[in-house]
Amino acid sequence: MSEELEIFKKKILYRASYRGTKEMDILLSAFVKRYINNLSENELKELENFLELDDETILNFYNFNKKNKKIEKNLISEIFKNFKIK
Repeated sequence: MSEELEIFKKKILYRASYRGTKEMDILLSAFVKRYINNLSENELKELENFLELDDETILNFYNFNKKNKKIEKNLISEIFKNFKIK
C-alpha cells in the first residue's frame, strides 16, 4: 500500500475521532476503524466527504433516518446507516 494512501487513511481516522462531541467521536471512529481497510480509494474519498458533514446532520441520519440532500446515497451512507457498535 502506498504511503500516501496510509496518510490519507490516518487523516480520515483523525477526522472521525475528533468531532466535537464525545458521542460522535465514539460512533464515527468505531465505524471508520471497522471499515477503513476494506474500502477502495474511491470509497475512502466518499468517506472523507461524509465526514465533512456536520454532526447534527450525521446524527439525525443515523438515529432518526432523516434524509438530507447533503448526504449522498452511496456505499458509505448505506454501510453507516446499518452500522452498530459492538
